[in-house]
Amino acid sequence: MMEFGGNKVSVDKPRSLGMWVLIGLSILSLIVMLSLIIYVGKDSRRLAGVMPEFEEALEKKDYAKALSMYRKMNDIIINRDPGDDSDFTGEYEILTQMEARVNERVTRIEEKIRNERYIPTTDDIAFLEGLSELTGARMTVWLTDLCKEFLLGTIEKPTLIFIFEQLENLTNLQAATRPLRTEIDEIELSRGDVQSAETLFANQEYIEAVEYYEYVQEHSTGFVQDFVKGRLENCKQEMYRPMMEKAEHMLANFQFYSAEELLSDLARIFPEDQIIQSNLYVATSNTSPVTNYQGVVEVVCVKPLIVDTKVAFETNYVASTDSYYLTTSEFRAILESLYEKNYCLIDPSSMADLENPTFLNIRDVVIPEGKKPLVIVLEDLSYTANLSSLGVCQRLVLNDLGQVCGEYVSASGQVVVSRPSEAIGILDAFIEEHPDFSYNGVKGVISLTGYQSVFGYITDRDQVDDRNAALVAAGLPEISPSDSDIEANKATVISIMDKLKESGWILASSTYGFINANHCELDTIQSDTEKWLSQVGSLTGPVNMLVYPNGDFIRGSDPRCVYLKEQGFRIFFGVGPSAYNTYGDNYLYFDRCMLNGDTLRNVDFSRLFDVKEVYDANRKKSL
Repeated sequence: MMEFGGNKVSVDKPRSLGMWVLIGLSILSLIVMLSLIIYVGKDSRRLAGVMPEFEEALEKKDYAKALSMYRKMNDIIINRDPGDDSDFTGEYEILTQMEARVNERVTRIEEKIRNERYIPTTDDIAFLEGLSELTGARMTVWLTDLCKEFLLGTIEKPTLIFIFEQLENLTNLQAATRPLRTEIDEIELSRGDVQSAETLFANQEYIEAVEYYEYVQEHSTGFVQDFVKGRLENCKQEMYRPMMEKAEHMLANFQFYSAEELLSDLARIFPEDQIIQSNLYVATSNTSPVTNYQGVVEVVCVKPLIVDTKVAFETNYVASTDSYYLTTSEFRAILESLYEKNYCLIDPSSMADLENPTFLNIRDVVIPEGKKPLVIVLEDLSYTANLSSLGVCQRLVLNDLGQVCGEYVSASGQVVVSRPSEAIGILDAFIEEHPDFSYNGVKGVISLTGYQSVFGYITDRDQVDDRNAALVAAGLPEISPSDSDIEANKATVISIMDKLKESGWILASSTYGFINANHCELDTIQSDTEKWLSQVGSLTGPVNMLVYPNGDFIRGSDPRCVYLKEQGFRIFFGVGPSAYNTYGDNYLYFDRCMLNGDTLRNVDFSRLFDVKEVYDANRKKSL
């Protein structure tokens, strides 16, 4: 506001320099945008006519023009200035459309030649040759893939030969197809070995697959050798992690002999791998030379152990408890003696080839030099209700470390979860301390019934009535598990079984109802077995061992035993005070030596241990 002659006059202030710059930039941006729109519009109009013109050239069979257009578009993309920021999306799209259009016809020709024994027409030949690299690259890949198919067995030689005869003289294919054509006979010679390698690879039998691939690579050239080289590398890449995990699992579970074999193979395949070398050293440090053992195999058997001697022998003393069971201290002392006498645990199924369901082949007993074979059977770890107040475990559980433990109620009424309260945990810990007590991580055989529970858990509605009858007889309240309780119990039992199996334990049957099998008719055996397979076998997975309750075995030729063999049971355990095993008609039989209070007092076990040294002083009955 300015004042002239007493009058105030309003005058605008000059615009600032910054405002003028802003206005200028806005105008410039608008000009650039308009120019770009005009350019893109012109470019779009220019490209819009390319594909119709290319299509027209193909329709008119002017393949030279079509090829020229393709090459021109390709050159634009290839020869672009690296500093040029122009958008070539349109050119890429046109090039892709050209290739797709040509490939449609190439595919039709390929399919007709392969599936209909089609002989290409003069125009087909002109099309395939006239479009030069556009068709040549595609068909070279196709013919190469057909050779792979021939190698892998998905196309036969006459068909492959026919296809090559139709195409090998095309000028744009000769350089690639003629060498391939000469290799068809060599490909044929390698088919069997390559297909065997591929099957092994697919089945994750990696070591054997590598051996096949290496053999083919060594005895082949050209196409086959290149193919196998690639597959060998693929196999090595895929196998490394699972094979290393498998080897480390073996080491963790004391399967040193298997780990040594696997790691030796891996060390050959991956010679520079230091982790493999280190693990191999651990394995070989825990193995020794093995030999074939001549003689019978000792089998000892215990039932669930007495963990609380105060409850068993003072508070709730029952004569049968003293008679039928060992205490945990007795079991540990017996293990010490067996170890000192150079016994070594083996898998009884290693003594027989069970691959053929109708014929059993004998295998030699393999054992480390200086050792004697031993099998330990833990009979009927189903934990029936009558054991709950006798100082014996009530069930198995997994502790926070994933170890299998026993759970029991102490004399003071406290629920105790303890690894050394049951034979499983005691033997697991013993082998951790003395790995050479086990050949290749084997632990023992655990037999199961099913009529009351499995590992102390109700896993089927059918068990409830028998369980409740036993609970009432023991003066305990009945139970009424819900369906969700039973399903949860199944999951718990399966998790325990998985842990047992992966750590060297073997699961077996003791019949569903703990029946005296030889005194039962065939229909009773069938009904009992069907229940066991349905209610217990569905949790364990396939088993091949049957521990006859009370040693009441059925002879192998008996129709009842034939039935049992048909259900998959091929290894049987009876009862006897001395070591005895024999091979029968499609089965292997062992006598098992029962270890309990009565047998400690009445049987000569001097070959195994000194009874005076192992006998629990808490027992009421003296030796």
